[in-house]
Amino acid sequence: MSDDRHDPDRRPLRFDDDPWGLGLQGVDADRLPHRESVFALSNGSIGWRGVLDEGEPVGIAGCYANGVFETHPMPYSEPAYGYPSEGQSIVNVPDGQLIRLLVDGEPFDVRTGVLERHEQRLDFRAGTLHREVDWVSPSGSRVRVRSTRLVSYDRPSVAAVRYSVEAADAAVEVTVQSELVANVPVPEGTHPDERIQRMLERPLAPVGDHVLGTAATLVHRLRRRRLRIAAAMDHLVDAPGGACVDTETSPDLARTTVGVRLGPGERLQLVKAVAYEWADDATAGGLRDRADSEVAEALREGWDALADAQRRRLDRFWHAADVVVEGEPRLQQAVRFALFQVFQSAVRLDGRSVPGKGLTGAGYQGHTFWDLEGFVLPVLTSTLPESAREALRWRHATLHLARDRARELHLAGAAFPWRTLDGTESSGYWPASTIGWHVQAAIAAAVIHFHRGTRDEAFLRECGAELLIETARVWMSLARRDEDGGVHFDGVTGPDEYSAMVDDNAYTNLMAAQNLRAAASAARSVPDVAERLGAGADEVDGWRDAAARIVVPYDERRGVHQQAAGFTEYARWDFEGTPAEHYPLHDHYPYFSLYRSQVVKQADLVLALYFAYDAFTPEETERAFRYSEAITVRDSSLSACIQAVIAAQVGQLELAADYLAEAATLDLDDVQGDTEDGVHLASLAGIWTALVAGFGGFRDSETEVRFAPRLPPQLTRLAFGIRFCGRVLRVDASTDATTYTLVEGEPVTVRHFDEAVELESHRPTTCATPPLPDPGPRPTQPKGRAPRPFGEAFGR
Repeated sequence: MSDDRHDPDRRPLRFDDDPWGLGLQGVDADRLPHRESVFALSNGSIGWRGVLDEGEPVGIAGCYANGVFETHPMPYSEPAYGYPSEGQSIVNVPDGQLIRLLVDGEPFDVRTGVLERHEQRLDFRAGTLHREVDWVSPSGSRVRVRSTRLVSYDRPSVAAVRYSVEAADAAVEVTVQSELVANVPVPEGTHPDERIQRMLERPLAPVGDHVLGTAATLVHRLRRRRLRIAAAMDHLVDAPGGACVDTETSPDLARTTVGVRLGPGERLQLVKAVAYEWADDATAGGLRDRADSEVAEALREGWDALADAQRRRLDRFWHAADVVVEGEPRLQQAVRFALFQVFQSAVRLDGRSVPGKGLTGAGYQGHTFWDLEGFVLPVLTSTLPESAREALRWRHATLHLARDRARELHLAGAAFPWRTLDGTESSGYWPASTIGWHVQAAIAAAVIHFHRGTRDEAFLRECGAELLIETARVWMSLARRDEDGGVHFDGVTGPDEYSAMVDDNAYTNLMAAQNLRAAASAARSVPDVAERLGAGADEVDGWRDAAARIVVPYDERRGVHQQAAGFTEYARWDFEGTPAEHYPLHDHYPYFSLYRSQVVKQADLVLALYFAYDAFTPEETERAFRYSEAITVRDSSLSACIQAVIAAQVGQLELAADYLAEAATLDLDDVQGDTEDGVHLASLAGIWTALVAGFGGFRDSETEVRFAPRLPPQLTRLAFGIRFCGRVLRVDASTDATTYTLVEGEPVTVRHFDEAVELESHRPTTCATPPLPDPGPRPTQPKGRAPRPFGEAFGR
């Protein structure tokens, strides 16, 4: 899809700037897919896109259950050894959002009659999507429609809607049709390969449909996989003088119809609960009973109880996780939107993964990537650690598949997949996947960071140490020793997707060294686990030795670290001769041209400057950042947030603010034109990273937690919370000083720049901000690829 970053004709949706919600007036039929992604609700287990209640008009319909996907043959023109034989794609589960309305026999449709008012609002504190509509039918009947939707955080299989219709000024006949629909058609082009899209049409085969009073259940199975899905719904109906209620089913449709005559000011209210259950080892009857039970329990609790539980969960999250920024209202909204999306993508994982789009859309076919461990889990570790633990437990549960893949590739240890839904490699493009070994290091780094942030020794013993040891074994299988004993990793692909099959990618090598050291430390901490895995003293010593000898390429003549061995000798891409409309480059140029040029799609060496920050001196960091800036085009959503972190670290605060603004507006303004496929979850997590690790200067190690807060001129205040080792710490930074408050937990010492600060519970400590050394001239970017200025990005 083309990059709309600088498209002057683009019409982004105009949300309000509410700091605790996201509101939108009116309906732009051309922008429905964007709003449906942004207004999606999830709990990490199930997800509903933010479609209009009546289901029409619709951009891209979507109801998802984490783990419900279909397999398909991988279409190769020239298959070869080691290529995955099957792909995986998420599919829609039965759509339970639909509530259709007829007023005096005319269907309610925002495209007909007179739409006097239409507002949708995503509430970050309530965890709900609320809609208010005032509509006059083509024949002149006026009604007020109100609906509130939630996907439950306490009941991971349940979603619910409260829907009401009120006669505004005259009596009307109202009919409401609440539906559960399977095999909802998806638009052409949903899958990039038309052959696969045809395979995935009508993915659900009927098993049974059942009615009991106002309750209905549909049971289906996937056509290729054994997995079964049960979807159930039931209703509470409140209508003046009673209502006529009827429920019917067919293999792909359940419908409850409610008819009533409303006098002026009278209202029909419907509470609808929907539950999903899925498994490949349960009977259809067992799944149906579980779904029916969940619906019945939800309705027994009632709407108010469901909504109250939702708010309590979010209150606990915001207590520690809230980030306050002063200076730009839209930035404050964007930050909380980002945190809300990260929260709802993971709050009820229950042993499942976090896809790259969460459950907001079918982009990337619903796959999980290294983005999870590299970008999302650091945020969850510091704000919602129980969910970070669940995501890592999911990786651990797929170890058997990773071990199988390693054996297939003639390697020791466990080779985790580049993209997957269940732990099986699902990428058919090996230069970017099979040899993108840094996914192993990202998983190890997430284990390291989680253990530092929680000191969860039970997790280390049960899962963490095994993940570290098995990924360490992969590195030892891949390593090459030179004549001087140096350790190299040849023929790898680093994070930058415009480079492939390079030797000694700096990020990969540094992260491998970190992985090997951590594995040796874990083997020492839990020797019984090491013994069970056969990791003896000689093997562990070998990890330490290899970590110390890993070569990181450096260009002595230019005085700069190289992204990969020899990279600084490549010809530079002709940025001056590249038209603006030719970005992103991969849509207009062959990869062989990109692979042999100095052009960077996304942060790579700069990513190493952050994740392996202690491997570089301040001078080396500044030189590497400046060099990388001149050749990085940011054709990936994963780049701006990390560039913001390092720009802030080297004192380029205004540049950091511009990158922050790009990340913050990416989905809300649909900057890349692809938010219709789902939000960019890793980039949203990166907004927190840009603020907390960038302007807040947050870094952790085995021995300390450090902050170095500096604000750009665009911000007057930054306040954020961190959970670590059973504590909650609030950091409140202004231009000249920072106040640290230990909100929960035992006393602790943190570092403010180079100053040790001892903190006791609820005793704020304020420290002055030291002067900023001269950062030198602002780094330059390729022609036309500089980030929009902060104010312009926010429409100022």
